[in-house]
Amino acid sequence: MTTVVPGRAGEKPSAARPAAGSEQVTADETDALGVVEGGEAVGIPSAVGLLKGAATAFAQPGPVTRGAGRLVRDLASIVRGTDEHTPHPKDKRFADPAWSQNPVFRRLSQSYLALGSELGRLVDEYEKSSADWHDVERARFAVTALTSALSPTNQLPTNPAALKRAFDTAGGSLVRGARQFAHDVRHNGGLPSQTDRTAYTVGEDLALSPGHVIHRDEVAEIIEYRPSTPAVRERPLLVIPPPIGRFYFLDLRPGRSFVEYAVSRGLRVYMLSWRNPTAAQAEWDMDTYAGRILSGCRVVKDVAGVEDVNTLGFCAGGILQSTVLGHLAAKGDHLIHSASYGVTLLDFGVRAPIGAFSARQALEMARASSKREGVITARSLSTMFSWMRPDDLVFNYVVNNWLMGERPPVFDILAWNADGTNLPAALHSQFLDIFRSNTLAEGRVEVLGTSIDLGKITAPVFVVGALNDHLTPWTGCYRTTELVSGPSTYVLSNAGHIASLVNPPGNPKASYFIGGDPANGPEHWRDTAERRTGTWWEPWADWIVERSGAERPAPTAPGDADHPPLEPAPGSYVLDRVPPSA
Repeated sequence: MTTVVPGRAGEKPSAARPAAGSEQVTADETDALGVVEGGEAVGIPSAVGLLKGAATAFAQPGPVTRGAGRLVRDLASIVRGTDEHTPHPKDKRFADPAWSQNPVFRRLSQSYLALGSELGRLVDEYEKSSADWHDVERARFAVTALTSALSPTNQLPTNPAALKRAFDTAGGSLVRGARQFAHDVRHNGGLPSQTDRTAYTVGEDLALSPGHVIHRDEVAEIIEYRPSTPAVRERPLLVIPPPIGRFYFLDLRPGRSFVEYAVSRGLRVYMLSWRNPTAAQAEWDMDTYAGRILSGCRVVKDVAGVEDVNTLGFCAGGILQSTVLGHLAAKGDHLIHSASYGVTLLDFGVRAPIGAFSARQALEMARASSKREGVITARSLSTMFSWMRPDDLVFNYVVNNWLMGERPPVFDILAWNADGTNLPAALHSQFLDIFRSNTLAEGRVEVLGTSIDLGKITAPVFVVGALNDHLTPWTGCYRTTELVSGPSTYVLSNAGHIASLVNPPGNPKASYFIGGDPANGPEHWRDTAERRTGTWWEPWADWIVERSGAERPAPTAPGDADHPPLEPAPGSYVLDRVPPSA
């Protein structure tokens, strides 16, 4: 039962790969899911921007003086052998026994933690005096990056595990680490590789749900997935992935594929697979993408032989979905019967760590860069998201790959995360305006000749947030239920941004909140919501099935006479193949 919220305006190392078909998520996979980020396109911080961010925290004479005094006292106590400032049990950086048993390493880790504590306290003090939360997030981002970089685990002489490995391998680990460092400098922008990209092949190991491409234009392909039930619901579902990243995070492997689960519930599932733009597509903008969503809805409607469709937008795909819903509402067109959102932020006035990238100078530099190059590259986007989680997404791999000489890990979700896509300059510029000036939530966006007013959206919506999301905070996702005017259902997953999406039933660690009282905002909603074991996929499927019409026999062939199958899924665009006709 859901809550209705009244609307208010190479060679593949198969031994290291998890077995296909397994529905359980291993501990290592959970860790990998927890550190993957991706979704919204914003400005890329420069080194100067980071220094300015840190300087704002340090430019507080009183707090800095008090903090320095506490730090001196803490260091003196550490030298004497205090038990304070010990690493958290879950901090894997200090898991080696030497950090607790060796007196030198023990004091080194304690000194680092004491310093980190004082740096964090400076940001907290700055927050009390700053009127702009964007400034606070910029300072926090810079200080977090600095603190992570200073960890003694990042240097060979002060990392006991790396020293032991070098001794045990007679220097072999150092040789392998040097090779991997050289490779990353040449091929990965100087950052350590997060995964072995040769371990998986899309269409052979990933994106395996059976289906066919039934429509293609220069912007996107439409994949129709083969039903897995004798009967299907008559109203189809069009899935709108973000234009940043490939669609197959929704179809990783059998056993934890959203597509596989959706068709198992008797839904007719169609997927937009965006083309990876190059400089030749620099002028593609919101009209281009919204127009493709509209044409995709009409194709799916015609193939299914119905009058309207359901849609599901993820991350930035949800932003695009909202512009289409607003356009249809202004036209009085009911082409979309219901819409679902996965970890999508529409109101950028809500506080979020991503606000660290909102400095006007950084945004204008990013805009100028993408305009000059024609696109903002996948590597640039990946770099930005990595520095939002420096311990997990940067220095974790510095230690593993360069100091320990280990190969990067092999996980499907990390392989997807490394398989990025570009963003055309025109769309990137419009996203920057939404991000910096909150133009979408404030009704100052025009798409397809229509001014977009989210308050005019009356279609039922299902909104998913993630409790541990660092990009689109769950309270911001909840805000969608207040922006639209139709009946809204909100569900809160216990996971992070991507982990909440790649989260099939059967994971014993998964849970979600549902059914809270919407009368007094998100926090009250959570306090009154029921926590259930499982994944949001299940209540969402119940919700969407109710809005998908009657059952009918499953089609025996893909497409129709006007939209014949062009090639098997996963199609060409996900592989960066562009057929001559596109």
